[in-house]
Amino acid sequence: MRDFAYQRAHDVSGAVALLGADPEARYLGGGTNLVDLMKTGVERPARLVDVRELPLDGIESTAQGGLRIGATVTNSDLAAHPEVRRRYPALAQAVLAGASGQLRNMATVGGNLLQRTRCGYFTDLSKPCNKRAPGTGCSAIEGEHHNHAVLGATEHCVATNPSDMAVALAAFDAVVTYESADGTGELPLAEFYLPVGDTPHLETALPAGALITGVILPPAPVAAHSRYRKVRERASYAFAIGSIAGALDVHDGVVREVRLAFGAVASRPWRAREAERVLTGGPADAEAFAAAADAELAAARTLPHNAYKVTLLRNLVVALLTELTEEAAR
Repeated sequence: MRDFAYQRAHDVSGAVALLGADPEARYLGGGTNLVDLMKTGVERPARLVDVRELPLDGIESTAQGGLRIGATVTNSDLAAHPEVRRRYPALAQAVLAGASGQLRNMATVGGNLLQRTRCGYFTDLSKPCNKRAPGTGCSAIEGEHHNHAVLGATEHCVATNPSDMAVALAAFDAVVTYESADGTGELPLAEFYLPVGDTPHLETALPAGALITGVILPPAPVAAHSRYRKVRERASYAFAIGSIAGALDVHDGVVREVRLAFGAVASRPWRAREAERVLTGGPADAEAFAAAADAELAAARTLPHNAYKVTLLRNLVVALLTELTEEAAR
């Protein structure tokens, strides 16, 4: 591990100034991803700016009826918050589906949004990886890729985003707030993560040196009727091979509103807008749910060992929406 300096930030503007003065510095939140990558040599910051004690650890209602979540709120506190559980239950479920209790006690909302892919080639310095070393190639395409992307990938990278939390945030149109040297700013989550294109090493639209200060969840009555489901290769403490956050409003057997987002299928949380379009105004039944999933997944481009994800996601859509429909009928 490279020797590095450590400095604790005492306010948001001070943290941004510290990073601006040292382009090789990185913000340190819970460290559950960054420190691991430092140990393997993937990340080699010259300085860590500790932001854990900044006053960004609150969760409060907004004037519009949504929620504002601070960037240093721990994953455990987010999942346990009564208003999150009541108004956005899929978000609480998604957070609890990730990592372990000990890690959730350390991991922060801001850090979760910025965690890097768990592709094995990304963390293996002996193998080419365009995300880690631009222009070297993507080893996963011809190598181990059973848990890699089927949507939005290119020949430059087929890695997936590992966040459970971000999938639920995508379904609810979350907005990321930040502070940069130029002042405060906002990015809808739909614009926060960049497409892979031919620059997979550029992952977010955050300005250089910007510090995430929080996440705003807009008011969404449908979100109170939501679920998160995750499929993984063992019962706990494993990243998804496919996941879904869904919310559904059904009246007299007709879908009035639906939100869907997929995880573990792309380099970013995948908002299933085509499936939503197909479902809205139509019947709430298994046949319609399957047709909507097929419409969304028609864009899938698979590799030899990850084609199963298309069937998996289709089944998840049908199962989750059927469950929400039956719940609404009780």
